[in-house]
Amino acid sequence: MASPPILVTGGTGTLGRLVVPRLLDAGCDVRVLSRRTREPRAGVELATGDLATGEGIDAAVEGAEIIVHCAGGPRGDGDKARHLVQAASRSGARHLVFISVVGADRVPVTSRIDRAMFGYFASKLAAEQVIAGSGLPWTTLRATQFHDLLYLTVRQLAKLPVIPVPAGFRFQPIDPAEVAARLADLALSPPANLVPDLAGPRVEEMATLLRGYLRAHDKHRPIVPVHIPGNAARALRAGANLVPDHPAGGRTWEEFLATQASARSSTT
Repeated sequence: MASPPILVTGGTGTLGRLVVPRLLDAGCDVRVLSRRTREPRAGVELATGDLATGEGIDAAVEGAEIIVHCAGGPRGDGDKARHLVQAASRSGARHLVFISVVGADRVPVTSRIDRAMFGYFASKLAAEQVIAGSGLPWTTLRATQFHDLLYLTVRQLAKLPVIPVPAGFRFQPIDPAEVAARLADLALSPPANLVPDLAGPRVEEMATLLRGYLRAHDKHRPIVPVHIPGNAARALRAGANLVPDHPAGGRTWEEFLATQASARSSTT
């Protein structure tokens, strides 16, 4: 008799697509929720639904006792989580695992500029609160920023002739594969509520991350520090998005950049 599938929301995104093979390797049946119809994958059941509206979510969660919630964005995560937990409660799910961000509870998002630049933290906190108050057994993991997402940011900035860098901002980038492995372990373990944060091996100034990118691409750009106003920016300057005392990830930013450079050279 087939075992109940594990539902992975956002299973085609940066993190979810790494979680899915780990669950498959563990012998699990996996169902992936996506907003768009996609080509079938070996060993993976596909479900189409929209967490923002709730359309299709009841069918997606039906029969799934464990849900790994990786879908998210810069805003609206609270509503998406609400639609998910409502459907999961109706279907009798026994464990909901959620990925959040380090600093969700420490970065205040109150002003217009806070919401414009750092709404991601508030969005994740709203989802955390919905899940914790849902009545479902749950586990939430907070992680620092992924290498891939910081890479997209610095790549865009590096296109400018002069690069403005938020003064005093530091990050602790982590390999999403390491986060995926931890999420898969949590999904196959008993619900644990809020678990210890997961962070990359080094705390780096934003300017340092940029200089590393420029060196890797043999580019030269002047970098100008810019003061960002607001309570959220003040919290980031104070390190609210960091876990300096408990680094867990192994792959550094420099190693990630070297991998990117190798991939580029192999395609040229």
